[in-house]
Amino acid sequence: MSGWYWTRWPAREGLEREAESLPRRVLTVLGRIVLLAVVGWGTFAGGRYEGWAVVVAAAGLAVAVVLVTAYLRATRGQRPAASYLLAAALVGGAWLANWGRAYTLADLLWVGLAVFSVVRLPPAPALLTMAAALGSYAAASWASWLSVLATVGGVTLLGFLLRLDIEARGAARRLLVQERAARAAEAESAALAERARIAREIHDVLAHSLSAQLVHLEAARLMLDAGTDREQIRERVVAARRMAQDGLAETRQALSALRGEFTPVGEFLVELTERERAPLTVTGTPRPLPAEAGLAVRRTAQEAVTNVRKHAPGARCSVELRYLDGAVELEVRNTRAPRGPSTGGASAAELADSGSGYGLLGMRERAELLGGTLLAGPEDGGWRVLLRVPA
Repeated sequence: MSGWYWTRWPAREGLEREAESLPRRVLTVLGRIVLLAVVGWGTFAGGRYEGWAVVVAAAGLAVAVVLVTAYLRATRGQRPAASYLLAAALVGGAWLANWGRAYTLADLLWVGLAVFSVVRLPPAPALLTMAAALGSYAAASWASWLSVLATVGGVTLLGFLLRLDIEARGAARRLLVQERAARAAEAESAALAERARIAREIHDVLAHSLSAQLVHLEAARLMLDAGTDREQIRERVVAARRMAQDGLAETRQALSALRGEFTPVGEFLVELTERERAPLTVTGTPRPLPAEAGLAVRRTAQEAVTNVRKHAPGARCSVELRYLDGAVELEVRNTRAPRGPSTGGASAAELADSGSGYGLLGMRERAELLGGTLLAGPEDGGWRVLLRVPA
């Protein structure tokens, strides 16, 4: 064993009152009351003291109680100097009690000090204190050597068993604290994940809806600057109004999604493609998708179609949903945007500036959180988005 072991105090957590159960506390209090009653009876029974001797014996008993209480508090607080001084005072006080014929008090002070020293002190000073206490008991005892040896052996064994119990309670206490800390960290991580999820929902709904409105309003502004026909400008304003209505509907859908209420993915894609006038192809056997996988498909389709409208106005867009074994794929393709100004003179670059720029990142992040993948890049002059998630 290293030198550090012999000077190491027992686990502080095991000595804390919180580590003790209520029945244990009750038994501890009752045990101390019984011991005090036994000491009082053994000291004053039989008319051993008379007159002022009774007062002196009572004062000595009170001082012993104070010293024991102080020793227990000092060892609980693991204060070395106070603990060792009080241990020496208890050994000396027991000798005074023995000299004053308070034999029960002296024996209990020596035996109790030996037990509590093993339980609460570092091993090296505990062995020295126990040797002094039990040596004093053996020297002052009138019992046979066999009885003394049995008492010393039993007290030593009791002390070490109680110390092991203290160490076990301390270890359990530390594990409980670590478990609570781990649960708190897990709860905080879950809260952060939920915040990230809500942030994605806000982006997917608001960025999609507001950017689409901004596209049409920007086109209307460019038309006004170019003196375009009033009816064409009105069409753009009406389209922006329709996008605002769609945004409200999508917001309600997002709230339903956050509550765990989902419309089937197929129905959502049908509505989306009909609104955007894009062909929809479904392959495989349609089946209900897990909540998160279905939400990923919905949001990716929504974001991809919105990006086509923003960055490639006038391009043809197609959507395909494939049900595979253990997975589902969504593919959104668009052709090259027509050259020249778009309707009303709004160029593709000007309209693309209305976006937030975080849609692709959000789609990829959502797919990776589910253990899936998202590929997005140019293809044949257009753009292709492919989402694959387990389902």
